[in-house]
Amino acid sequence: MLADELIAVHEDALTVPPFTSRHPGLTDKAGYAAARALHHHRLSRGWKPVGRKIGFTNRTLWQRYGVHEPMWGTVYDRTLIQAEKQRAAVPLEGLVQPRIEPEIAFKLKSVPKSADPKELLGCIEWMAHAVEIVQCHHPDWKVTIADCTTDNGLHGRLVVGPSVPVAKVRGLAEKLPLVEARLYKGDKLVDKGVGANVLGSPLLSLAFLVELLKRQPEAPALAAGEIISTGVLTDAHPVAAGDEWHTEISGLPLAGLKISFK
Repeated sequence: MLADELIAVHEDALTVPPFTSRHPGLTDKAGYAAARALHHHRLSRGWKPVGRKIGFTNRTLWQRYGVHEPMWGTVYDRTLIQAEKQRAAVPLEGLVQPRIEPEIAFKLKSVPKSADPKELLGCIEWMAHAVEIVQCHHPDWKVTIADCTTDNGLHGRLVVGPSVPVAKVRGLAEKLPLVEARLYKGDKLVDKGVGANVLGSPLLSLAFLVELLKRQPEAPALAAGEIISTGVLTDAHPVAAGDEWHTEISGLPLAGLKISFK
């Protein structure tokens, strides 16, 4: 069964041919079902869900990766890392082909009833700069949307930086599309991107998730307290143990992060 294979792939950090190449007709919906089996397996072993990651919200990457719509995965207490003094050491053990992604994250204080941006802002407690480490269990990152939904949205780790209450930021809805992230490896600028890359705004990425989950009654509903990472502002770049990366953020009162990999 696909669900059994998926559990083994994660527990043993395996690289395997794409799920879609060995399960003809696999759909994104069937992929989510397999991911739920992985989810329940993890819950049975004490993992606790703490939020969601939204992936492939950056439309500038769709053509290159061959995935033309967003998807989501679950973030767990064992994959979440809270940065201390804007620094984090990220273990890569157990991850396959890890890549780094600078993002904007929100923490929900209440459950959104609709995808209206004004209502969404009222449901957010704080925002933070985050760095997700994504992974891919298929060679050369060759995937389809069904492979991604199966593989828990390609989630590996999520580093969350210092938070800022959204109520303290005037004009946040207008500022989010303009926020810029710059990604450095050592002292070298590797990439930069803006909030508008993410479905027009990180807030609109959250809106997409709200609408998508309405069409997935079998999925866990959003809950107050969840951390939602809204998607990469740049591209995703390979990382390895021993690397030192850092980010800079402008356009919002958010701190950059320094990430070391081990």
